[in-house]
Amino acid sequence: MKKRFTVIALSLSMLIFLNSCGVMFGGSRYEGTIVAKDHPNAQIYVDGQKMGNGQVTGLFPRNKALNVEMKEDGCDTKTQTFNNAFRTGNFILSVISWGLLGIGVDLGTGASYKPDHKNNPAIQKVSDKKYTFNVDYSDCNK
Repeated sequence: MKKRFTVIALSLSMLIFLNSCGVMFGGSRYEGTIVAKDHPNAQIYVDGQKMGNGQVTGLFPRNKALNVEMKEDGCDTKTQTFNNAFRTGNFILSVISWGLLGIGVDLGTGASYKPDHKNNPAIQKVSDKKYTFNVDYSDCNK
């Protein structure tokens, strides 16, 4: 009985203490919707992997830039990179509330980053966990 209590107490402690502000309020991934503006038949690739046509939604890691490629028959391929930005507010809260452990967890899981919606008008923030990426494929006149 004592061993069972110890395991439960240890598990709960790890659950509480191995989280940090960024992980709790955003996670290490976000939901992104990529829209090929005015081109419902454009093939959408993310990091070389085909996601679908026209508009796709997927989970993407916060700690790396989103590389999107558009392809449509008879048109040149369009490549666009959506950079990420540091989540300063969440990072400060992690430092204050969780200290070095919070810093390590946020940096290690990638929760310290977000798509750079403030400097790129093609990125729209829907919530802390959802973003929309509009790719201008106007070079393709189909």
